[in-house]
Amino acid sequence: MNSMSYAPFLNPNLFSKKVELIPTRNGYGDGIVAAGERDASVVVLCCDLTESTRSLAFAKKFPDRFFEMGVAEQNMAGVGAGMASCGKIPFIASYAVFSPGRNWDQIRVSICYSNLNVKIIGAHAGISVGPDGATHQALEDIAIMRVLPNMVVLAPCDVNEARRAVLAAAQYRGPVYIRLSRDATPVITSPSAPFKIGEASVLRHGRDVSIIACGPLVFEALVAAEELSKKGIDAEVINCVSIKPLDEKTILESIEKTGCAVTVEEHQTTGGLFGAIAELAVRTSPIPIVPVGMANTFGESGTPQELLTKYGMKSRDIVAAVKKILR
Repeated sequence: MNSMSYAPFLNPNLFSKKVELIPTRNGYGDGIVAAGERDASVVVLCCDLTESTRSLAFAKKFPDRFFEMGVAEQNMAGVGAGMASCGKIPFIASYAVFSPGRNWDQIRVSICYSNLNVKIIGAHAGISVGPDGATHQALEDIAIMRVLPNMVVLAPCDVNEARRAVLAAAQYRGPVYIRLSRDATPVITSPSAPFKIGEASVLRHGRDVSIIACGPLVFEALVAAEELSKKGIDAEVINCVSIKPLDEKTILESIEKTGCAVTVEEHQTTGGLFGAIAELAVRTSPIPIVPVGMANTFGESGTPQELLTKYGMKSRDIVAAVKKILR
C-alpha cells in the first residue's frame, strides 16, 4: 500500500492477514457505555435483543437507565419520544428490519415531526445478516430514513467509526439513525480517526474515478482500488459515513476532478447512497455514475460472503463497475 495515497488514520494492517475482524455493532456497545459515562441523561431502550444489538454492556453498567421494551418496536419509539421530551437522550435499539422497518410511522410522527432528540440504532442491517434470510435483511432502511425531515443518517465503516458515531450522536441535538452490521468485518480506521456528522473522508486519493462507499463495504472499495492501481487506474475512495447530511463539498471536489463515480452500498441502489450522490450530481455537476448494491431484489439465506458474492457487492464487482464507466 502506497502510504502517500492513503489517509494517515487507516489501519496499517488493512490489506494483511493481521487485520482484525469485528462487527460494527460492537462499536455501538462500547460507544453507548462511554456516552453514558459522559452524560447521565443517556438512556437505552431495546426490544428483546439486548445481546444481539450490543446494548447489554450498558444494561449491566447502568441498570437504572436501561429499559427492556419487549417485542414492541412501535411502543419503543413512542416511549423514546416521551423520554426525549423530558430531557433524556434515548438510544432505541433493535434490528433494522424492525426499527425503522416496523415503527417508521412512530419515528416519523412522534420523533421527526417534533424534532426530538432520539437516536435510532438499526442493527443487523444489509445482506450480510446471512442465514436469517430476506425477512431479516434490511436493505431499504437508508432510503426510508433519509427522506424524513430532521433525520441524520449514518452508516459507519467499521467498529471504531461506529463508536465515534454513537458519541457524536449523543452530543447532537435531534434525531439520528445509525446503521450497523452483524457480521465481523475488517477494522479499517484507527481509534483516533476524526469524525464529524456531515463529513465524509477521503481514504485514498486518486484522479481517474471516485468510488464513494458506506458501511463495511468501504473495505471492498479499498481492495478494488488496490486492484485497479495494478491496471493503471487511479481510484479515489471516499467513506461517505454521513449519508444525511451529505458532505457535498468533499464529494463535489472529487467527482469534478475525476469526472465519474461508482457508489458502493449494502442496500438497495434505489433511494440509498446511489440516490443521494446522483441527486447531488444532477443538481450541480452531472457525471456518469454506476451503482454497486442490491439491484431491486430481496436477499436469501446464506453465509455473508456467499451473499455478497451472489448479489455483486465484492471488490471484483466494484472493479467491473469502474471498467464499465471508463470504457
